[in-house]
Amino acid sequence: VAKLKVVKAKEKRRRLSPTVREKQIVDEAIQFFAEVGFAGRTRELAKRIGITQPLLYRYFPTKEELIDRVFDEVFVRPLDRGWAERILDRSTPLDERLKAFYIEYGETVHRYEWIRIYMFSGLKGDPLNRRYIRMIEDEFLKPMCGEIRHHCDLPSIESMPIGDMELEQLWILHGGLFYYAVRKNIFHSRVNNDYVKVVVTAIEVLLEGIKATYNGNGGMKND
Repeated sequence: VAKLKVVKAKEKRRRLSPTVREKQIVDEAIQFFAEVGFAGRTRELAKRIGITQPLLYRYFPTKEELIDRVFDEVFVRPLDRGWAERILDRSTPLDERLKAFYIEYGETVHRYEWIRIYMFSGLKGDPLNRRYIRMIEDEFLKPMCGEIRHHCDLPSIESMPIGDMELEQLWILHGGLFYYAVRKNIFHSRVNNDYVKVVVTAIEVLLEGIKATYNGNGGMKND
């Protein structure tokens, strides 16, 4: 009888509301997939959480639905939708806008879980990475191209489409700062720990380089 009471007491302590239980599953799934990748089995995940696999599937009927939720929590929700508006706010000098964006973006997404899940997803060939890349390009990088055009007194992107090399210059910046985070948080390599200084220098080099690279017709040399 005493043992039965202990078991019931433990079950009572573990009985969570649906909202809390769902959050528990998602939070643990983020850590789990960051450690083992998307090949990790839901049976092992359920064991780590301390629940049964059928209970996990009650909240997420398929592993794909759980992965989609992890993607949303890790990659989409942390993004500040105000960033896009601030990139376009010409009351602030362009260099200050870009520096502010990448400082805030780095502080938000350059985390252990984010980087590992992103890399595991890419190695798996999962479409999540492609979704994220399209989102970053459409919401942030293409508007940056338009603002750089304006900054350099060049034709607008409405009158002249964005060239491949224009976009690549911004991907080089974006990817370079991402790899800084990989070196620091994944490889634990020696880096300059002043991330703000890294961003400021990268933006200044980008803008000076683009000014020198544009030709007189508003296109990129070798575009």
